[in-house]
Amino acid sequence: MLRKNIIFFALLFFAPLFIWSQGYRLPDGEKFQKIKFELINNLIIIPVEINGTELTFILDSGVSKPILFNLSESDSIPINNVSEVTIRGLGGGEPMKALSSKNNAFKLGGARNYSQDLYVVLDRGINFSTTLGIPVHGIMGYDLFRDFIVEVNYSSKKIKLHNPELYKYRNKRKTQTIPLIVEKRKAYVEGTVLMKDTANVPVKLLVDTGSSDALWLFPAPEKGLEIPEKNYEDHLGRGLSGDIFGKRSKINGVRIGDFELEEAKVAFPYLESFQGLESMGDRNGSLGGEVLKRFNMVFDYARGLVTLKKNGNFKDSFQYNLAGIDLQHNGLRYIAESIADVNGIVKEDKADTFGNVQILLENKTRLSLVPEIVVSGIRAGSPAAEAGLREGDVILAVNGKRVHKYKLQEILKMINEREGKRIKVLIERYNRDLLFTFVLKKMFDDD
Repeated sequence: MLRKNIIFFALLFFAPLFIWSQGYRLPDGEKFQKIKFELINNLIIIPVEINGTELTFILDSGVSKPILFNLSESDSIPINNVSEVTIRGLGGGEPMKALSSKNNAFKLGGARNYSQDLYVVLDRGINFSTTLGIPVHGIMGYDLFRDFIVEVNYSSKKIKLHNPELYKYRNKRKTQTIPLIVEKRKAYVEGTVLMKDTANVPVKLLVDTGSSDALWLFPAPEKGLEIPEKNYEDHLGRGLSGDIFGKRSKINGVRIGDFELEEAKVAFPYLESFQGLESMGDRNGSLGGEVLKRFNMVFDYARGLVTLKKNGNFKDSFQYNLAGIDLQHNGLRYIAESIADVNGIVKEDKADTFGNVQILLENKTRLSLVPEIVVSGIRAGSPAAEAGLREGDVILAVNGKRVHKYKLQEILKMINEREGKRIKVLIERYNRDLLFTFVLKKMFDDD
């Protein structure tokens, strides 16, 4: 019989966890290991090999135990020393069953851990692949940050795992090293938020590479952290225990060290999403990927330091969901296209993330199996909602461009390109093609 325990997790589309795990090591004498990553929706996606199986994980700077949450029927991965647990995370849902597994072999490039603990979530509803547009099997993080000095270069999309014993600090131009507070296996920095209607407020913020958002603040009017008058309600993300909602707004800026980001996007999550988790202590919010990607960073958990250098993303404007719709993959669909001349009968392009099988009919028509993109959520009062779009609509084209030729994040960018742009969306609803037009409008009036 499986042993049952209760374990509480925090995952903010995606936030951090706790609990100690075994150590990672580099080959003897090696100074660092370089790992290439993908940056999708401000999230770091890294390749991980677990017990000989190649998978992809989100790198979350606070997650202590890796969590495996998206295994399909075609995935085959052996896991060791299994017991049953119940877990709970961010969101308003109920606790769920999971498996706790010990002594697993993890490999990231040359970095290896032959005795890694992990958790396997059994709920098939926990699947972030559909919203990111590529297969993602889990999250991991704290163990790497504990055992290495971790250099994250958002510009080149590379991570260096440095051997702490061989790493040397050097004075580099235009960089700043500030304290990194590591408590209960979570990392925090202190900064200042420049509020709209109150004085500047000092804050302690969770460093959360596992969040695609910019800045979260917990409402606390007595501390000056009051939700600005101009705001709107929105879906902020999904945790292990369900969806997370709150208010979105913007503030005059956020200051970390000597670096200041102006007109910063901010969200104030409803605190009921945090029910059942351990006390937040003196934490005031989180710094997510939309802020962190503006820096190249060196994390030194052991010494309690983080080094920042602004990169080419620093001056980018903050991104809002101007259209007001969320999209996700929803399986596959066939499309028919006329062709002039194609040799062969069946072509399989393995480079496509979700596959692209093509069948030729009499060398005149090509049937292609492509990802189906659907509206997974829509904000009340948004331009898309007022135009008549609905949840469940299948997106066929945006401004005349067939969406099956684009990645999910590229499609989202197309429908949120800039304020004032006219967007035409062709959709399928109940086997009928419908065309909707709307204009992207400002989320907030200029002050």
